Amino acid sequence: MDSQNTLPINKLLVAEDNESNFLLVMTILKRDYQIIHALDGLEAIQKYRQYSPDAILMDLKMPNMDGLEATREIRKLNTCIPIIVVSAFAFDSDKQEASAAGCTDYLTKPIDARLLKETLKKYLS
Repeated sequence: MDSQNTLPINKLLVAEDNESNFLLVMTILKRDYQIIHALDGLEAIQKYRQYSPDAILMDLKMPNMDGLEATREIRKLNTCIPIIVVSAFAFDSDKQEASAAGCTDYLTKPIDARLLKETLKKYLS
């Protein structure tokens, strides 16, 4: 028997306003995670409270509330949940700002499927 099938499936909150980016993440991760989608930072905070996910993938540029502000708010509720930025912004200043806001790690778009899976596994195992 494959012991992997007996493990509880991790819940992953994906805060991403772009439908095609979300669908890509969904396609890469749907076999291994229960995916919860938030369209902006405000919804990310609300769904974080509602579903208590095991990790968060956070876009930075979103309507209503950006990913950094949402991260700061979620950090007030939980200081140790992995919050991994998935963003098209790749400058060191963006990475430093994300780190200062409380983000755990930083991946750049276009998404590398193997790196995304490895990064999540690193924080969830």
